[in-house]
Amino acid sequence: MLVKIHQDDEFLFQGKRKRLVEVLKEKGIADTKVLEAMLKVPRHLFYDHNTARPALLDLVYSIKALNIGAGQTISNPYTVALQTQLIQVNPGDKILEIGTGCGYQTAVLIELKAQVYSIERQKELFDKTSKLLPALGYKVKKLHYGDGYLGLPLFAPFQKIIVTAAAPSIPKELVNQLDIKGVMIIPVGDEKHQELLLVTKKSITDVEVVKIVKCDFVPMLENKN
Repeated sequence: MLVKIHQDDEFLFQGKRKRLVEVLKEKGIADTKVLEAMLKVPRHLFYDHNTARPALLDLVYSIKALNIGAGQTISNPYTVALQTQLIQVNPGDKILEIGTGCGYQTAVLIELKAQVYSIERQKELFDKTSKLLPALGYKVKKLHYGDGYLGLPLFAPFQKIIVTAAAPSIPKELVNQLDIKGVMIIPVGDEKHQELLLVTKKSITDVEVVKIVKCDFVPMLENKN
């Protein structure tokens, strides 16, 4: 287990995670490595540090997205598991995450032994998460405050890219930063209609796009605050 045992990671929450994993299985998540990672990561710690409403902790392990401040959410666990399963994370994969948020998805990727490079444009969340992740034992290769549309060209190419906010279209800069045969999972659309897309870069000029499912993410905003 990469995460350090935290004094607040009590038996109650461990039990809630076991039940969550069972629900994820029932909803079609079959990747055992993803399920094991979800079982390990103390999701409540990524939520509680941002809120003064401890009563809502009962909802943390339900299939719900929750507000974490700055107009952002911690994605519901099924969405995290689905996106992670779809990109088929292998140990050592170099992954770019767009939208660090509270760091929960980041931690799941690190539990899968990925090398994670992550971008967050909300300074409030960036400041909190940049302290929380190392405090819990999660080492990010680079945590960057900036515009997710621009990616991190100095660190490209990436084998995988995971985007946790909805863009109006697939950003060309991110496709350019994908390695050949690399994949990106990204929600695309507006407030009324979004679809989760799986983008595979077959060659420099050939990109395959597969529609996965309708979805509902917060919008991906250009430019940092």
